[in-house]
Amino acid sequence: MYISQPDGSQRRLWNFHGGLRLSEHKELSSTKPVSKLPIPERLILPLQQHIGTPSQPLVQAGERVYAGQTLANPQGDVSATLHAPTSGTILAVTEHAILHPSGLTAPCIILKPDGCHTWSPNLPPPITDFHTHDPNVILARIKWAGVVGLGGAAFPSNVKLQTNTHTKIHTLILNGVECEPYITCDDALMRTYPNRILQGAQILLHILGANHCLIGIEDNKPQAIAALYNVIQQYQLSQIQIVKIPTIYPSGGEKQLIKILTGLEVPSQGLPSMLGIMCHNVGTAAAIADAVVLGLPLISRITTVTGRGVNNPHNVELLIGTPITTAITHAGGYTDSAHRLIVGGPMMGFTAPDDSAPITKGTNCLLVTSPQETPNPPPASPCIRCGQCAQVCPANLLPQQLYWYCRSQNLQQVQAHNLFDCIECGCCSYVCPASIPLVQYYRATKSILREQTVAKRKAEQARLRHTARQSRMQRLEQERQQRLQQRKLPQTLPNATNGQVDPKQAAIAAAMHRVAAKKQQHAIQPRNTDNLSPNQQQQIQAAQIRRHQLNAESTHEDVTP
Repeated sequence: MYISQPDGSQRRLWNFHGGLRLSEHKELSSTKPVSKLPIPERLILPLQQHIGTPSQPLVQAGERVYAGQTLANPQGDVSATLHAPTSGTILAVTEHAILHPSGLTAPCIILKPDGCHTWSPNLPPPITDFHTHDPNVILARIKWAGVVGLGGAAFPSNVKLQTNTHTKIHTLILNGVECEPYITCDDALMRTYPNRILQGAQILLHILGANHCLIGIEDNKPQAIAALYNVIQQYQLSQIQIVKIPTIYPSGGEKQLIKILTGLEVPSQGLPSMLGIMCHNVGTAAAIADAVVLGLPLISRITTVTGRGVNNPHNVELLIGTPITTAITHAGGYTDSAHRLIVGGPMMGFTAPDDSAPITKGTNCLLVTSPQETPNPPPASPCIRCGQCAQVCPANLLPQQLYWYCRSQNLQQVQAHNLFDCIECGCCSYVCPASIPLVQYYRATKSILREQTVAKRKAEQARLRHTARQSRMQRLEQERQQRLQQRKLPQTLPNATNGQVDPKQAAIAAAMHRVAAKKQQHAIQPRNTDNLSPNQQQQIQAAQIRRHQLNAESTHEDVTP
């Protein structure tokens, strides 16, 4: 199909399998300007706000910190730096409730702001001429800033940019689709800060060495499209192009957006970099621009606070670590019809059990719904094999078969049917007439498979360590036996190269002969006889001679036939 673009041209687009057209409800928050929340009384900063290993805290209770100061360093290859969102005093490093469906607690840094927002004096200098810098220098800056994917995945951006594929990245895609209902934070960002996004796009192009950048935006965001297009025209950014796409859920999925814009399909369990393509969220691009051009770490983000359950739905810029209840209060508080608090959108989000948990870098929406918006689902009934789930699956999977295999814990068949290609968009659960929570089954089975993978990896590491230890012990034993054999060899061995006697071995043999002669002399003449008279010494010597003669005669008689 061909779609008219902002520059008046017609661009060919492709369709992905399945998808849904949903009621958007975006007008609740998109019609209002972005507000900025005052500094809260307390900030709660989880050490893990990203996919990977939690960061390592560097501060202790009672320590004073400044805005932008590093509070925790990354651990391992996949981790992210954590910074102080504002100045204040560390109250504790302790367990606290976090945004998790089960209501789990996790290690968090509790910060009491002082209200001054004093910046740290150790912030790095801005890099305005990033085109002249080595990409590794820019990557190091992004890692320092703790930038992660702000579209929801929260994968550390510097790790994603360090692609190990041999395929050159030729196309950068910025995801401004934001296809899930209610969420408008990316739309607000594109309308309010288009310059930051396009600066980030240029930085990403420089790092990747890519030829061009495509910014995909759904056609229900005309103001965002116009704002970005005007900046592109103003600065003549010929490498960057806005692509307007039809509104359909989940066109914001990475693989689905690539299919729409390029017609290419990412292989099963593969990465876009295998096709020479890399995707980033528009919010991530803006955060990268702040880190490089301004020298500021990621300490805040725009979050949508919306739904019929709050009095004033809108988009608000929140400091990382702001408690949910503080953000809800800023939005006018709960209404009488507040029914459910969802973190994320209605399709891929989860119900938050506690509004005292803080927002993190990946929190793009706080949705408070009424009973009419999210009614309680009816009890699940048996599958009627209607096949609607397969028709709407954007990953072109067989959700019905996956459901049966997940339910029976047939993990071999689950993997054979490419469970990990499921993006958990919820389309299958949405259309299921039996109200089966299909995505929950998939998520639970994925967790089991991940745990098995970790257990197998640990077992393999233990096996390799045991094998290495056994080999080392065998080698040490062989070396010890060789040393013992060398000690038992004759001391007058000829030189292997010219047949001559080795001087070193000859010296050792002569020393051994001297020791043997001295022992024989001591056997004939006992020690410690200097204090005896000459007559006594002669008698002892004569006795020794007779004893030796008797021993010799006795030996001769024993061997005579």
